[in-house]
Amino acid sequence: METRKLQKIGGSTYSVSLPKEWATEHHLEAGMPIHLYPHTDGSLVVRSAAREGDPLTATEVDLPDSEPSTVRRALEAAYAVGYDTVTLRSPDEFAAAERRTIRRLVDRMVGLSVIEENGASVVVENLLDADEVSIQQSVVQLQFTALSMHRAAVETLRTPDAAEADRVAGRDDDADRLFGMITRHFNRSLTDFEEVDHLDVGRSELFDYFLTARQLERVADHAVAVAEVAERADGTAPAEIVDDVSDLAERSRDVVETATTAVLEPSSERAYAALDRQERVVTDIRTLDRSLFERSPPRAYALSRVLAALSRTAACGGNVARVALGAAVRPD
Repeated sequence: METRKLQKIGGSTYSVSLPKEWATEHHLEAGMPIHLYPHTDGSLVVRSAAREGDPLTATEVDLPDSEPSTVRRALEAAYAVGYDTVTLRSPDEFAAAERRTIRRLVDRMVGLSVIEENGASVVVENLLDADEVSIQQSVVQLQFTALSMHRAAVETLRTPDAAEADRVAGRDDDADRLFGMITRHFNRSLTDFEEVDHLDVGRSELFDYFLTARQLERVADHAVAVAEVAERADGTAPAEIVDDVSDLAERSRDVVETATTAVLEPSSERAYAALDRQERVVTDIRTLDRSLFERSPPRAYALSRVLAALSRTAACGGNVARVALGAAVRPD
């Protein structure tokens, strides 16, 4: 880092000299235009005119084939990077069924819409402006979705219900959509200098929200795992053990909720509380798991798998709490 003095030229203009080595490296000479990007966080980015233009405006993806899995992977990658417009090109014309598949994939991604279909190409565009997005509110919504899925999944331990398990799995798509949108905006902020201004959030905060959202998406996955175990298990577990598991599940969710609140409403006190609760609930989960091994009640194996998912849920909350602690000690 270099420190340079700000000079005043005339009555209303300030100037600062640029390092000669940097100017030479980027082939800049006196009289050449450069671009300045002022940001609300107090930073000012200087970029040469040769680098002008939004690199995330549009991209074209040449697919090796038109298989649904290939299209899905390519579209998810381009969406996550943050492109506004994506043109998918197939070596052969897309069949009607393949076009329907693409439209279904697009519907699962926030803000995307198919705007053109032409033989061997499909053009997808993002219609949602960053100015209309609240990353913080999206994290709140993702937390609500993940924890309500988790709560519903644990309830299926009492009364196994295939339909309810399917509903939990279906809601996982909602969690994925929210996490995908947050990931998209975070990735755009790494390339598009104005993204954080449009989102009205600091770069450090955006990173914290992304890390938190990643853990919440995993909580949703653990909820799906619990529902699947409950659906496939044979027999009925003793009611008192299910009560113990349900209590541990509630405590694991409390770790996640407390930690997420500590990120959204910065608080080191809440973060430490979440970490303490994580340690206690993980200890109690291990104790119950050992008890299941020794007693071997009905559905012991299924219950043990559920306990493993609860431990991982609490661990996700602990990871979020560490994000909150990092934010608490980070300089403003």
